Amino acid sequence: MAKFSYLKITKNKKIRYLKIFQKKNLYLVFLHGFMSDLEGKKPKVFFNFAKRNKLGFLALEYSGHGKSSGKFINGNISKWSKETSYLIKKIVKKNKIILIGSSMGTWISLNQILKFKDQISGLIGIGSAPEFLQYLMWKKFSKKMKKEIKKNGIINLKHGDYEYPITFQLIKDGRKNKVLHRKIHQKINVTMVHGSKDKSVPVSYSKKVLNMFVNSKKKLVLVKNGDHSLSSPKWLEILQKELKLIINQPV
Repeated sequence: MAKFSYLKITKNKKIRYLKIFQKKNLYLVFLHGFMSDLEGKKPKVFFNFAKRNKLGFLALEYSGHGKSSGKFINGNISKWSKETSYLIKKIVKKNKIILIGSSMGTWISLNQILKFKDQISGLIGIGSAPEFLQYLMWKKFSKKMKKEIKKNGIINLKHGDYEYPITFQLIKDGRKNKVLHRKIHQKINVTMVHGSKDKSVPVSYSKKVLNMFVNSKKKLVLVKNGDHSLSSPKWLEILQKELKLIINQPV
């Protein structure tokens, strides 16, 4: 795997990223999920896929994630979307793009589609979770939890063996980034891949994303016994197969 690079986007902010440079060619842009990074299997698999197929590639760690600078508690969907747009402009430039969004990464991807429009030729969503902050977090908080986060500005949310520091500003910013009500008219190839045993995000979210696209060739792939991350070898093979189909299918 190639070495990571850093791009300084403000005086105090550096974003860690991976790239394969292509002057004029299709780019794959991988966008990871909430509190994730680029150390997992999926970014490596897609990086190697791009390398084998002589495609451009970009993946980044949002501020407060992985080894990018900044504190997670200061981040939100707006900031992470702007950072993504900045790197796309700097690295991908005017080349065509297939976006690959994992969980929250599909939410960030949808914001890029609204921004870059004609550059986007495809989208693959993996366990897609747009607007999860409102519907999978806030609406499930107890009255006590809501009172605490409003009072203190932050709450530590337990999920399995982990604790996530969730800020009220993150929740409120999520409400400003509503996307599921939109209709996208670009003709692109859209595939949602979702595990049948995803315990984090219901498959209905992938269906909601597909409903946003009015003129696209779209498809839902439900992976039997698949979990949220879909990172096992057999599931990664399915993701690569669907990516090949998107690349080779005319829009």
